[in-house]
Amino acid sequence: MQKTFHCRISTTSERVCVFGTGDMGRSLGLRLLQAGYGVVFGSRRPHSSSSLIPHGAQVLGHAAASQSAHLIFIAVQREHYDFLVPLANQLKGKVLVDLSNNLRKNQYPEANAEYLQSLVPGAEVVKGFNTLSAWSLQNGPSDANRQVYICGESVEAKQAVIAVAIKLGFSALDQGFLSVARELEDFPLQLFPQWRLPLRIAIGLSAAFFFYLLIRDIIYAYVTQSKDISFRIMVSLANKVCPIVSLIMLSLCYLPGVLASFLQLYRGTKYRRFPDWLDRWMLCRKQLGLLALGFAFLHVLYTLIIPIRYYVRFKATEQNRTTQFDTTTAWRGDSYLSLGILGFGLYVLLGITSLPSVINTLSWREFSFIQSKLGHLTLLLCTAHTYLYGWNRFLSSSTYKWYTPPGYMLCLVLPSVVLLLKLLLITPCVDRTITRIRQGWERGADQRNPKDSQPLIP
Repeated sequence: MQKTFHCRISTTSERVCVFGTGDMGRSLGLRLLQAGYGVVFGSRRPHSSSSLIPHGAQVLGHAAASQSAHLIFIAVQREHYDFLVPLANQLKGKVLVDLSNNLRKNQYPEANAEYLQSLVPGAEVVKGFNTLSAWSLQNGPSDANRQVYICGESVEAKQAVIAVAIKLGFSALDQGFLSVARELEDFPLQLFPQWRLPLRIAIGLSAAFFFYLLIRDIIYAYVTQSKDISFRIMVSLANKVCPIVSLIMLSLCYLPGVLASFLQLYRGTKYRRFPDWLDRWMLCRKQLGLLALGFAFLHVLYTLIIPIRYYVRFKATEQNRTTQFDTTTAWRGDSYLSLGILGFGLYVLLGITSLPSVINTLSWREFSFIQSKLGHLTLLLCTAHTYLYGWNRFLSSSTYKWYTPPGYMLCLVLPSVVLLLKLLLITPCVDRTITRIRQGWERGADQRNPKDSQPLIP
């Protein structure tokens, strides 16, 4: 269980030691100096390293530096831990903070911190600060990297490291015993862990609809009419795929919330965990929404370049005005464009409010209003925008090439389902029940505990 510590630090100057004068060691030493600590660096070549260390710090050999402080940061790679073996007696009883990381997962049979503890059994080894970069140490903690994860066997040693982390402006999270060190060392190796599923969905949808539209639009014209319109792949086809994927992924952002509400309604309680697949789905909603916004941006850019395309300019010079002005068509076109602009504007607002710096300025009610209320409004506007694009073309048999529906019809299925389910949830009778469940009410609780339902005063 994670525990966040916030304790008060004494303002008296304390001395700490840093083994290693690389980027990480120098950045940590500079940050410690700025926080009021006295810093002594331990180096293999103290004389040649003196020009690299921050002003105000000392640099000594490892043996001399280890005697100057009780808390020692090990900012060297595991391959160079051998120099600590001759210092085992001098390091006995001291706190060693292991900052090392590996190049890949399972690179060694045990965690680096556990290996360090085996080399210096008399010291108290704590794993920590390895999830920070030299850049974040130099520039101070930001919202994205404010947390420091630590683990170790000794409570006193961890408290000492926690005190330093808090004085540097970080929040320290105690992850438990040293056996957790491997998990902390693997953490920096993760590459966009929350983005993997959304990216797979985005790539899968893009590929599926690209080939589907390629067959319907390009190959169909070549087979049935002997027309080569393959040049449309670069802009026209892409401009169809992007809005389709964007609308589907926006729907996928709000579908899990709707499913969770119906699940709570079915169970009659909020005190039961959601299925694992639904939990994972809900955790990646932000990434799904940001990818949907990215596809919407591409759709806007592709649409803006349409007038400058050679194909469009060439067709414009050939056409003669032979039809009369149609007010209905004008209304449809303006409404289609207006809904698209409004939907995209709200899209951008949702993306901005998902930034950590903006989230921190909003109350929970404000954030919930934007992401939920305005989010569903965005989905409604974008869905209506797509319906107006199709208009009455679904009635024409020529729309169904090779008896297949166009892509925009397929992409309307999911958002329409989400909006209909949401409409059911906001009806007064259903909304009232869900609100009671989320406030702690359970179906059948009064029958199980009749005494709880009796008034206190007869």
